[in-house]
Amino acid sequence: MITISLCMIVKNEENVIDRCLSSLADIVDEIIIADTGSTDSTKSIVSKYTDKIYDFKWIGDFSEARNFVASKASCEYIYTADADEFLDEENREKLKRLKTILLSEIEVVQMLYCTPSELSNVYNFEKEYRPKLYKRLREFTWIDPIHETLRIDPVVYDSEIEVQHRPEGNHSGRDFEALYRVACNGERRLSKKLHHMYAMELFHSGTEEDFLKAEPVFLDTMSQDGRSMDEIKEAICVLTRIYRLKNDVVAFFTFALKDAISESCSEICCELAMYYESVDNIPEACLWYQNALTETESILDIRCSEEIPREGMRRCGGIVD
Repeated sequence: MITISLCMIVKNEENVIDRCLSSLADIVDEIIIADTGSTDSTKSIVSKYTDKIYDFKWIGDFSEARNFVASKASCEYIYTADADEFLDEENREKLKRLKTILLSEIEVVQMLYCTPSELSNVYNFEKEYRPKLYKRLREFTWIDPIHETLRIDPVVYDSEIEVQHRPEGNHSGRDFEALYRVACNGERRLSKKLHHMYAMELFHSGTEEDFLKAEPVFLDTMSQDGRSMDEIKEAICVLTRIYRLKNDVVAFFTFALKDAISESCSEICCELAMYYESVDNIPEACLWYQNALTETESILDIRCSEEIPREGMRRCGGIVD
């Protein structure tokens, strides 16, 4: 049977932390908590489950905090959890079974992260695989009978365990600020992953102010070397929305037309439709809503190929299947 260290970073989670810890406490072998500045009863609640509670000065970097708390672990595997997630009874039993049968060569166990759509501010899906359990110390082995080399790809197991994620509030403001800070740091630029997350989160839950603040970040994307076509298209979507919000018609059409360089996406079709609807050109608005609904696919927000154009068609008196 493997041993598991539960490693968490928390701050002001008094409403949800007990639910999380109670669902895992009798399965894991140790619980290690890094508190980044709680001012509520979080640490008091956590102390019922563990005395391994560390104060960690928040520096705006989740990776630093994750690495810190993981450095305190002593078991074979580390289980990472956020305070607003938990395992129901069925999945508690699955994790118990997994603990007894997990093969030693498995280095990463992925679990299905389940967030109801009404509580999600980023994702286009309710379930996605995430790495939740991983070996604390990795064993490197030689492979291939000739021209041998070290195996560097981890051995990953996709389990059937479902982690229930029930966020209390919208963390977009915190995320936008962190992403903006990274992007504006002269020594760093957004990775492809964070670039996608920033653009996607803007379309899901960004305010007008959030979009306008992001303008220099995505303008930089258009001039940076090494950016992929996917990243360019994400930047075009964000900038087209920004210039529609600013009522800068020339810049709006400049970026909307750039999308025609490659296969068009639903986000740009919706932006064009909303522009034409705003100037009372209803036939043109209907055309672009129809294109969003039936001729293109979304790249950031699935609503742009479903309910947004459907609602727009209804407003404009178009025919909706």
